[in-house]
Amino acid sequence: MKHKRNKNTMQNQTSDLADDAQSLVAATANATEQKIIDARDRLSAAIESARETCDRLQQKAVEGAQSVDKQIREHPYQAIGMAFGIGALVGCLIGRRNGN
Repeated sequence: MKHKRNKNTMQNQTSDLADDAQSLVAATANATEQKIIDARDRLSAAIESARETCDRLQQKAVEGAQSVDKQIREHPYQAIGMAFGIGALVGCLIGRRNGN
């Protein structure tokens, strides 16, 4: 549940940032100075690019999680063995670091 909460928080923060940036773009819509117009255009392009990147990353994360879930369901004992082995390795590394 914590992972989902973090995901929602990150999505909310990203969405809030994009909304704030769009509000800034809208607030300067009537500005006629070329520097403001150029900055507004760059900001709009950056917002769109960031949203597209966020969507792609989210889709890749979902696909990766689904793939891992499928592998775990198809090979549960191997998954348990790997998790145990990785946990033991991490435990040894942490123990070594704390021992020095």
